[in-house]
Amino acid sequence: MFGLALSIVGVPAVAEEVAQEAFVRAWRFAGGYDPRRGAVAGWLLAITRNAAIDARRLIRDQPYDPQVLIDLVTEPEQCAHSDRIPDVQRIRAGLAALPREQVVAVVLAAVYGLTAREIAEREAIPLGTAKTRIRLGLARLRTELEVSDGRDT
Repeated sequence: MFGLALSIVGVPAVAEEVAQEAFVRAWRFAGGYDPRRGAVAGWLLAITRNAAIDARRLIRDQPYDPQVLIDLVTEPEQCAHSDRIPDVQRIRAGLAALPREQVVAVVLAAVYGLTAREIAEREAIPLGTAKTRIRLGLARLRTELEVSDGRDT
């Protein structure tokens, strides 16, 4: 169960918590187990998978200071915050492939939810330029990180 959780969340400490949560859920819902539907191991692994996905969602939804993410790209050796982000290498590689202007626009839009107008005002650039930086940056980042929406094309 720990191995499955670790493969999903990628952080050993979180995987331990997920495995523990899976055992708690299994204990709580033991009466719902039906041996005709499958083995106990499969049932436990399904519970673990669901708990790991829940934990992954919580990790992903944590906001980060935009300056921390920008520092990961511009000064990775000097960034003191790299231990606070679980997928730091993957994020660093994806953001490093973008021009700095697009990194700033993407971080401000995706992490802090600033609008294109707010980014334009903050960066002292035209609104159209801010929109273009966000659009191109997200498209390039999606390509770099190979994010899929789950649909077959």
